[in-house]
Amino acid sequence: MTDVVDADELLRRIRRGRDVAAEEERVWRERAQSLTATDPDQAREASERARAYEVVGSVLTEIIAPGALAAPEPGPVGPRGPGVRRVT
Repeated sequence: MTDVVDADELLRRIRRGRDVAAEEERVWRERAQSLTATDPDQAREASERARAYEVVGSVLTEIIAPGALAAPEPGPVGPRGPGVRRVT
């Protein structure tokens, strides 16, 4: 990756990566659903992979359109996790 690219090409590459992540997330979610009844361990692994692709897609979306994704609400089920409260 030593090629010099302009902003438009960089944006195209990021969008392409986001689209690939969305497709991979869909594939892994379908695989997790199909394995749930027959192989729970493999279903769990497929679900974790789907989640990883979901996170990659959301990060790339945030790069493309900052603030486009809604931030989680602070509080009992907020960014600190369910039931975790700030203690001062």
